[in-house]
Amino acid sequence: QVQLVESGGGLVQSGGSLRLSCAFSGISFTIKTMGWYRQAPGKQREWVAAIADPSSTNYADSVKGRFTISRDNAKNTVYLQMNSLKPEDTAVYYCNVRGYQSWRDYWGQGTQVTVSS
Repeated sequence: QVQLVESGGGLVQSGGSLRLSCAFSGISFTIKTMGWYRQAPGKQREWVAAIADPSSTNYADSVKGRFTISRDNAKNTVYLQMNSLKPEDTAVYYCNVRGYQSWRDYWGQGTQVTVSS
């Protein structure tokens, strides 16, 4: 029922920008947080950014000042604006939504972001 679909990934040069989108559907519960995670080749998944109502945001130290998470409830979409991209940002980026119950935890299938030097 719940579905999250990421889009907007691609290949960019160092210093470039991308905006990732996560369109969600089938969510009938109250969302606690929405966030982005990423997994680089050979590394574990790491948390990148999160947003909670009304507009409270948090970022990993590695992306502070460069990435911005936002949401548009009317469009059922959460975004991740990524600026000043670095090669170390290369990863598969995953969208995540969580409710107030532990079992309300959903993930998208990911979108590839590749930053060339």
